[in-house]
Amino acid sequence: MANATRWGGPDHRPTVRDLSDRMPTRTTHRPSDREAHRMSTTTVLTPTSRVRLGHARVDITPPVGIYHRMWGAARHDQSTGIHRPLLADAIVLGPIGSSGTDDLVIRIHFDSVGLARTYYDALVAAIHGATGVPEGRIHLCPSHTHSAGLLTPDRIPLPGGHLIPGYQATARDAIVRACTDAIASIAPATLTYAEGTSAMGANRDYPDEANGIFTCGYNPDAPADQTVTVMRAIEIDSESPLTQSGRGGPSEAHVNRAGRSGGIPIRLTVVTYAAHPTSLAWENTLLSPDYPGALRETVEAATEAPCIFMLAPCGDQGPRDNYTGGPAIADANGRQVGYAALGILSGMATPGTDRTYAGPVVSGATLGTWSQAPVDASRASRFAGGPGSVPLQRRDVPSPEAWATELTRHEAERDAADARGDAIAARNATALAERARRWLGRLSELPDDATPTTYPMPVSVYRIGDAIWATCAGEPYAELLTDLRRRFPGTPILLSPLDGPMSAGYLLKAECYGIGLYQEEPSLLGAGCLEALTGAIAARI
Repeated sequence: MANATRWGGPDHRPTVRDLSDRMPTRTTHRPSDREAHRMSTTTVLTPTSRVRLGHARVDITPPVGIYHRMWGAARHDQSTGIHRPLLADAIVLGPIGSSGTDDLVIRIHFDSVGLARTYYDALVAAIHGATGVPEGRIHLCPSHTHSAGLLTPDRIPLPGGHLIPGYQATARDAIVRACTDAIASIAPATLTYAEGTSAMGANRDYPDEANGIFTCGYNPDAPADQTVTVMRAIEIDSESPLTQSGRGGPSEAHVNRAGRSGGIPIRLTVVTYAAHPTSLAWENTLLSPDYPGALRETVEAATEAPCIFMLAPCGDQGPRDNYTGGPAIADANGRQVGYAALGILSGMATPGTDRTYAGPVVSGATLGTWSQAPVDASRASRFAGGPGSVPLQRRDVPSPEAWATELTRHEAERDAADARGDAIAARNATALAERARRWLGRLSELPDDATPTTYPMPVSVYRIGDAIWATCAGEPYAELLTDLRRRFPGTPILLSPLDGPMSAGYLLKAECYGIGLYQEEPSLLGAGCLEALTGAIAARI
């Protein structure tokens, strides 16, 4: 017989089902028949966390003219303008009842494609020095926008690269300031989670049968993880009725400066989605957060509170409409996910409450009524977990010397193509040179404890109330999170990739190796890496 309590999170997902087996039939139920039926659900739990929460935001937009190339097919090197500002959000989480910094967790969500090891380590050390939070509990999670420039040390000699060191120092100082401001703003909060969907994203492993290859683009024939997970944070006084009993909604006294949505005061929201920010591509010359910019703007306009975008694992996913030169599609993609998030917010339960069946009311029909009950405070206040590392198998790749030879050859081919006016050949040679240059950078930034056969994959897993907050390095396929959801149904999992240097590359499903997918070429890791990482994170949960 099924448990009479279930989780409310997945109920927000629209689905299409064959309802023929639910059509009424003229059946007389004997007592023995009723015993065989599933017990009715009487309580729907609302995924909730009670924490100490802090937040601050800073602008980290680079100067116009900085090195901007991220696409191999691009023929420009420097940015020419700004589409939308690039932002960094510092979120600080801590257990209720604690006042120190050792048990705090800092997550920085910022508009960048990712960080080189040199910059990642320096930023973590600077945040630790300013806040006292242990380095292992500081997590840097880029949005992975492909329109902010690949600002790594090997790009400094290139056009616009002279601006990289100064920008990295300025951005570092701003992010450190955001962390200290976020800690100063810490207050008790109730976090509520819910899920829905948006069709903006899609699988991007497309089999081009006419040419006998795979391309990296919209594949309408493959399933995709289109889940939108939303977290709503309500700042509350530690002595308020909401935290003590969870009964009803917040009173007027609970409204704070962050604004409100539907009468509920909101301090901030988090929206997670699994799609590469690649609406803008090689023809774009503007600095841009891509679709997360319009997503945040859409949600913030309705809630009057900050909206933080968290990228979900999306190594094999991107927007259906992408690879454009202008910002219109990026904004449309962001609005599409933003509106989905607002719909999810509108359907969220009252903070701090579960839904419970209250019994029948006799009317024209006998009505089944539901009411609110306080969330179990001990359940919502759990706070445990931390950082770790998972050894993953490396695959054989050419040596740095071989990549240097490739780089020289392709640059010569590009110059020759330019000289004869062959734009397509020049673009292709430029792209191949870029691949070689990235491999040189990747191999120069391996972790100190990497071996010729294994790569130490950084991970973190925190149980925060009813939810899991996790991070990992690299670019895992979406299967990482969809598999974890299957293993832990009803548990919100906010899993951010790319928390670490960019050297790991992609983590493909085992069956996707050796068939000609783009993602295998820049990956340091071999078949089985995704499954091993999934198992390791599941064990920590």
